[in-house]
Amino acid sequence: MGTIVCQTCNSTIDHFEDEKVTRLYSKCKSGECEQPKDDLE
Repeated sequence: MGTIVCQTCNSTIDHFEDEKVTRLYSKCKSGECEQPKDDLE
């Protein structure tokens, strides 16, 4: 099982079938990035 993760906001974009556990970094489509949530406020 593989996972594609956004390198900007670290959200999961997609999953794909693979023999190994794999994490690939990509970017969300323009304007769709989830902003990191700050819980410190």
